[in-house]
Amino acid sequence: MVPGMSNRVVALLCLVALLVSRGAAAQSFDPAEIRLFKALHRQPTDLARYSYLEKAMPRLAPDNQVVAMQLLSSAECELGLYDQAILGFPLKIAAPENVVLPTPDAWRAADAVDTIARLAANRRIVMVNEAHHNAHTRVLTLALLPRLRKLGFNYFAAEALVDSDPGLEHRGYPTTASGTEYLHEPIYGEIVREAIRLGFTVVSYDVESEVTTQAREIEQADNLYQKVFARDPHARLFVHAGYAHIDKAPGRLGHIQPMAMRLKALTGFDPLSIDQTQFLEAAGNDPDDYRQLIARFHPQAPAVLVNRASGKAWSALPKMYDVNVILPPSVSLKSFGTSVTIDGETVKETSDTSRLAFGSLTTLDPMRRPKWLTLGGTRYPVSISTTLCRMRLPCMIEAQYANESDDATAADRYAFMKEDAISELYLYPGHYRLRSLDAKGRTLNERSIAVSAPRVGKPPTG
Repeated sequence: MVPGMSNRVVALLCLVALLVSRGAAAQSFDPAEIRLFKALHRQPTDLARYSYLEKAMPRLAPDNQVVAMQLLSSAECELGLYDQAILGFPLKIAAPENVVLPTPDAWRAADAVDTIARLAANRRIVMVNEAHHNAHTRVLTLALLPRLRKLGFNYFAAEALVDSDPGLEHRGYPTTASGTEYLHEPIYGEIVREAIRLGFTVVSYDVESEVTTQAREIEQADNLYQKVFARDPHARLFVHAGYAHIDKAPGRLGHIQPMAMRLKALTGFDPLSIDQTQFLEAAGNDPDDYRQLIARFHPQAPAVLVNRASGKAWSALPKMYDVNVILPPSVSLKSFGTSVTIDGETVKETSDTSRLAFGSLTTLDPMRRPKWLTLGGTRYPVSISTTLCRMRLPCMIEAQYANESDDATAADRYAFMKEDAISELYLYPGHYRLRSLDAKGRTLNERSIAVSAPRVGKPPTG
């Protein structure tokens, strides 16, 4: 279990995307961590990256393992192993001092998309954060894109994008050249596709050089200012960022001035900052703040808490950000199949997540996936199994849009780690190439499929 995160650890988490993608160095990391990042950068595929991390992590000193745990869980996320990623990196950021959690007598749960769209009506900048290992925190941004576009927002910036893909908007979809490994995850790919489809000007803003934590925050903000507001004084900007980059005051990064604080000073516009990482689902049954909020308000979709008297949205840290979003519970041990191996012993019908061994993927079929992958009922499950792997394990099963190139971010993907397993991909109606690949990226099997919306009571085709 990862305890409440210190300011240093939050700062490290904010730097991981840069270090992984560039093999760079930074003052916040020690030589062992730098060697890990550089070795990771040399791996040919996401599946190879996962395998390398799983083997390397036990050799790291305990103080270095928090970053390695995030990297491993981010790799699981990029492989479509969403519940495994959350259970493997049970992130709990330190609770704000003296925080008083809302109670139902004074507060009510409201739809996050509707509430944020209302709050954004008169803003020039909206920022939403994510936890990089938890793709559930990307669903809100995907849902907000059409709502903010209707309000006149015309620029979209994402932390995972880089400057090395000038053809992105013309092509209409991201590829391996478009950004960091985070962009390999399918929901992140859908965010970029949707932003382009809606007519946003898509902007990269992260730093591509060796920097300190403070320098990165400054340069991110400067890049946004130069690429957006310096060119278009009437611009309205939507930013998808990680962790505390959205904060408008120091605190979660120690004395570091976050990106949003710097951008506010440059533009004179107060960003609407939306936090999804302060209260997150994790393993275990401890009565933490997240579980208390879930027990009190029972959200069925991303929710914000609204004061019954004033209509004001709740923020646990109002000096830093404006709104907390509470995601509904989604994690299940059924993602590990009908049994879980703990210390070499097979345990049937496991229900206590605190007994789960970190990093274990030794599961039997069927391996379930979270139902939020339907994206509000617009995507449908298509069954897959290890028979597609041609006896080569581990292997990746992914669906590519039929009209996109092989290096495009997959529409959905899932990695099988053991034989005799079944799972599902979640896909919009349409035409796809369904293919399996080994850890070196070699195609093992490929065929065309068509997915249609099922009739009531009928499974989808595919």
